[in-house]
Amino acid sequence: MVERLSWSRKIFVVTNYLFLITLAVMCIIPLLHVLAISLSSSSAAASGLVVLWPVNFTWESYKLILSKPEFLQSFWISVQRVLLGVTINMVLTVLIAYPLSKDNAALKGRTLYVWLFVFTMLFNGGLIPLYMTIKNLGLLDTIAALVLHHAVPVFNVVILINFFRALPKELEEAALVDGAGHFTILQKIYLPLSLPSLATLTLFATVNQWNAWFDGIIFMNTPANYPLQSYLYTVINSVNTLLVNSVDVEMIALVSDSTAKSAQIFLGALPVLLIYPFLQKYFMKGLILGSVKE
Repeated sequence: MVERLSWSRKIFVVTNYLFLITLAVMCIIPLLHVLAISLSSSSAAASGLVVLWPVNFTWESYKLILSKPEFLQSFWISVQRVLLGVTINMVLTVLIAYPLSKDNAALKGRTLYVWLFVFTMLFNGGLIPLYMTIKNLGLLDTIAALVLHHAVPVFNVVILINFFRALPKELEEAALVDGAGHFTILQKIYLPLSLPSLATLTLFATVNQWNAWFDGIIFMNTPANYPLQSYLYTVINSVNTLLVNSVDVEMIALVSDSTAKSAQIFLGALPVLLIYPFLQKYFMKGLILGSVKE
């Protein structure tokens, strides 16, 4: 039997849908505008005619950007950073969250350890001590400088701790009776049951690593070592991103600075846009399950 909704409930549901649709449109419109500019001609972009649809459609901006070694080099550095950084993030998150998800009886001082990690979410040593540490370790201008200072995402650790604590204790007790060790329990029980939460945290770690730009500016002395977002920051804040040489002269007549910048911005956002749909079904489930228990 289908339950009939009251008028007040219907109004509430319709209002919620309209509000969420409005927010979604507000998030999509800027991206569509950037894409439209990147696919428009130089004259159309300069005249301000481009809104949400390309005017005088052309691929020339993308041809120029993909022919620039600086863009391709920074893109590859960001790919390496994501692969290495997300792997380190997830391994350390799991290895820290598992013991901290135990009761105080199983891990003496567990509450103190948890608060030590939470403390780092609220306070940090500051930028200068971080830079001096990276410099003294000889990590400047290396990919290690980009991933090691983000090695332990404490927020992700807290989410996974709560998720582990929500799992039935009987499963672990049965495994211990059968002679399983903690690494076996983690591998055979906790990780398979935690796939929604792990997918959510992987998405968080991927987005954080891919979108980070400030540390690239600080820790990379050579622009050739910039990750993509740091490179795009310098592009957007520069007067002209086009290289005027014998190869680019003809293309500059078809591509303006604004269309080239828009193409680079869209290409920088594209990987996350492609990855998110595959993890979206786990996103809310993992986030909610990881926040229902302290």
